[in-house]
Amino acid sequence: MTARIGVVTFPGSLDDRDTQRAIRLAGAEPVALWHKDKDLHQVDAVVLPGGFSYGDYLRAGAISRFSPVMGTVIEQAKAGLPVLGICNGFQVLTEAHLLPGAMLGNDHLHFICRDQKLRVENADTAWTADYRAGQEIHIPLKNMDGRYVADEYTLDELEAEGRVVFRYLDLNPNGSLRDIAGITNAAGNVVGLMPHPEHAVEPLIGSGRTDGLPFFTSILKKLVGA
Repeated sequence: MTARIGVVTFPGSLDDRDTQRAIRLAGAEPVALWHKDKDLHQVDAVVLPGGFSYGDYLRAGAISRFSPVMGTVIEQAKAGLPVLGICNGFQVLTEAHLLPGAMLGNDHLHFICRDQKLRVENADTAWTADYRAGQEIHIPLKNMDGRYVADEYTLDELEAEGRVVFRYLDLNPNGSLRDIAGITNAAGNVVGLMPHPEHAVEPLIGSGRTDGLPFFTSILKKLVGA
């Protein structure tokens, strides 16, 4: 069985092809999905990639949430389809209410691009099983609206249920509450994070590390039962 992982392209997506390449390197088949197409073409999982969909008009991810493809993604995610949102994709997931909270502008009001140290807090999701809890990794980060916020009740709930998946270490680059870099839904099939694992899959490009590849090998193993 060859796992098929869809990558949605919205107007303004920048990292869709990088994500397709990461999927291919992991051993799965990437499937390009267009934002106006409601049909997911029988994919086994979906990635919402990074970029500036619809130019971040209104607010990041706000318009993409209403793209025709998202109606199907939302429906199938609620039924268990694995979905990963990276950077702008994370913003779309919060706008679609597949993940709680919201993404606001960085507290320093500047775009940031750097290699970011993270700690893996939850290695039990569909996208993180090839990591171990407590593992420290380096993943490239680039965003303008990366500050994760939620009310105290939601934050406490995420902490209590182990749904904080990644946390910033050494430096909080955008003011995210409780240093949160990524979260999951209660079922563990939907994950969103601000850093870009697709830019850390080959030693000769990007960060020079492969710390991001386990995202894509994790979902592959889950789908094929390895």
